[in-house]
Amino acid sequence: MKLTSESFGQNERIPERCAFGIPCPVDHVRLGENRSPQLSWSDIPADAKSLVLLCIDTDVPSSMDDFNKEGRTIPATLPRVNFVHWVMTDIPPTAGSLAEGECSDGITPGGKDLPPGPAGSRQGINDYTGFMAGDENMAGDYHGYDGPCPPWNDEIVHHYRFKLFALDIESCGLAGAFTAAETLAAMKGHIIDQTELTGVYSLTDV
Repeated sequence: MKLTSESFGQNERIPERCAFGIPCPVDHVRLGENRSPQLSWSDIPADAKSLVLLCIDTDVPSSMDDFNKEGRTIPATLPRVNFVHWVMTDIPPTAGSLAEGECSDGITPGGKDLPPGPAGSRQGINDYTGFMAGDENMAGDYHGYDGPCPPWNDEIVHHYRFKLFALDIESCGLAGAFTAAETLAAMKGHIIDQTELTGVYSLTDV
């Protein structure tokens, strides 16, 4: 299996137009265009009945103590955790690709309810759902893709891992506000093959 993108290459910077947050000289960060990146897949196993796509930032600080605080930095030595940016299941193996902006084009306060995607596919909630829960203007269920917005005072570049799985089932049987964890549980024992494309992003010059 192969997963590629016209928006960025392997281990290359994700373009700002595909990010939730972009650098700002005054306030460090401002909202971006939040366009889902172009993706293409090939060499799918002949017996695959559906695909699953996840995007996970594996470099999120495990502590929010210094998160976006003036005069402070988030040290590179701090342990890191995952933050899910995209969950899409039941993708037809024949779909082949997603155009840039096809599944997200702009930021929706409260989250996208029914984001577009390939016919028959379903999109779960990402981790902006929990991150925005305390903001009355932004709280809601964030379905589909929402792009990078790492802390502007982090000492490290964040890695965004787009993971594509080929399954031997036509559907994961999930609906509503399902999560990446529920998706991984539903896929267990049904993964035929998988591949990964990694992009990087930072709001600083690290």
